[in-house]
Amino acid sequence: MCRVLAVHRSGFYAWLKQPFSPRAREDQRLAAKIKQFWLESGGVYGYRNITIDLKHDGELCGKNRVHRIMRSEDLSAVRGYRRHPGFKGGKRHPAAENILNRAFEVTQPDQVWVTDFTYIRTYEGWLYLTVVIDLLSRKVIGWTMKNSPKTDLVIDALLMAIWGRRPTTKVLVNSDQGVHIPQVTGVDSLRIIIWKPV
Repeated sequence: MCRVLAVHRSGFYAWLKQPFSPRAREDQRLAAKIKQFWLESGGVYGYRNITIDLKHDGELCGKNRVHRIMRSEDLSAVRGYRRHPGFKGGKRHPAAENILNRAFEVTQPDQVWVTDFTYIRTYEGWLYLTVVIDLLSRKVIGWTMKNSPKTDLVIDALLMAIWGRRPTTKVLVNSDQGVHIPQVTGVDSLRIIIWKPV
């Protein structure tokens, strides 16, 4: 085998006693440290941040070497979130009359409710949240969170508020009428709704 591979016999026997080169042994030692720093970061750090951590720990190695070791150990950084797709298209809705007109001082509960709609990014994708707040107490009285911005997201939050508070008089429900409400949820002109109990 040595003759076929053109390797000196003494070199082959030396390799049998010590199969890893000094460089390979150093890579193994660094790989253990790299994995430790990667785990401490929660699996978020890539080779650049790991290189910085190694240098702070007194190790002298370049980012390319760290990148090679991380690739061989199948360690990689968590990629950034995808951008939110945004709210585009759909027909334009006329703005509803602003009955509240920033008159935020109210004297009774269940007189004015304010609502808002937002989206939150998570590891599993985007979540959409609608909240209803009583303007007097500033207490959340209804909310819904779902993984799609459909009409029922807004309706369910309002129903939770109605069922929880059971108002006996008319309630003014005010929303900022951002792009989310009319274009995505399909609720027309939710800026002002006057809900009258049956």
